[in-house]
Amino acid sequence: MQGMDRCFTAYLNELLTLFPCVALTGVRQSGKTTTLNHLQKPWQVFDCERRSDYELIARDPDLFFRLNPDYIALDEAQLLPEIFPALRVAIDADRQKMGRFIITGSSSPELIREISESLSGRVAMIEVSPFMMREAFMQSCSELYNIIQSGALLADYQTLDSPKTNLQEHHDYWLRGGYPELRVKNNQRFDKLWMQSYTKTYLDRDILRLFPNLQRQKYQLFLQMLAQLSGSIINYSDIARTLGVSAPTIREYFNIADGTFVWRHISPYEKNATKRIVKHPKGYLRDSGLLHYLLHLYKLNDVLSHPQMGHSWESMIIENLIRGLNSIGCSFDYFHYRTSAGAEVDLILEGEFGLLPVEVKYKQTITLRELKGIRNFIKEYQCPYGIVISNNERLGLIDDKLINIPFGYL
Repeated sequence: MQGMDRCFTAYLNELLTLFPCVALTGVRQSGKTTTLNHLQKPWQVFDCERRSDYELIARDPDLFFRLNPDYIALDEAQLLPEIFPALRVAIDADRQKMGRFIITGSSSPELIREISESLSGRVAMIEVSPFMMREAFMQSCSELYNIIQSGALLADYQTLDSPKTNLQEHHDYWLRGGYPELRVKNNQRFDKLWMQSYTKTYLDRDILRLFPNLQRQKYQLFLQMLAQLSGSIINYSDIARTLGVSAPTIREYFNIADGTFVWRHISPYEKNATKRIVKHPKGYLRDSGLLHYLLHLYKLNDVLSHPQMGHSWESMIIENLIRGLNSIGCSFDYFHYRTSAGAEVDLILEGEFGLLPVEVKYKQTITLRELKGIRNFIKEYQCPYGIVISNNERLGLIDDKLINIPFGYL
């Protein structure tokens, strides 16, 4: 591939050498179609939302793949379920040949079900998210994630290149979020109108098509509640009482929001715990621009003075970290940590690199006392190191096992 400046591009190219098919999943308007449109010849792109393409494939999917056995990209493939068994047959007809097909889909539950039923072992998956901060300003992707993956950040953090973005740009990204179309136009009025249309489309087109028996009004109220809940510990029973539905219904709503990529569920870290752990999950809206729109925060000063400011900043940082590691194909899980006594670590990453606690601070000046939770976690779990993401400009050690990383390095 050429012409794309997304951090996952190198990983996509690698997967195309290893698998017959690659699936790009992710929230609507995150850049999946644009990725396909930047494929070079001999790739052909078919859009299942376009009637002519849909009918061309649906008429006889098996014959379609016999006529088009290689370099075929299918956009919004979940709209045509008959594709998947036919795609399995086409792949198995020449199983040794890699990089033949790319499929995309915005509706994770449908797409993943079809893939698991028909394409297991034949397809690799990449989650395409809205822009990370560096992508939003067309900067080269950070080497931070490769160094984290290697487990060598404590020794090699000084090799990171200085960011080319500034504090004002970081705050602009935080305020407006990472949806690609909003980054193209620098227009506040357009941002509000686009978000208005986007949330309506998400509800009426994606959710109700996937879950036709869902109570539209209740789920719409639930979406508004997510903005207030973003970054908080989630108690399903309390939310169910507030919304006037059952706890199982609320769990289903959260599963839908997470499965359609607007919400990220974060489980508690309970492994080998010697203290009483808060076992409720956390979660947040994945895009800070969407969060601020739902909270009616349109200017930076509105965000900075809002009670949700800290949660918003924390969630934006965590999402960038997770997206960055996903973009290089790193294998990891993520958790939050909080004890009944109030000790807390914002994010726990556990993967091939080991156990990595992460603390997020908006402030520029941070005292060691404010980092007691993460320092105790490092000691208790014998972590090789931890990191603090902040607005402090200095990249360097806070103590012997704690590294401060300015947000721009993400």
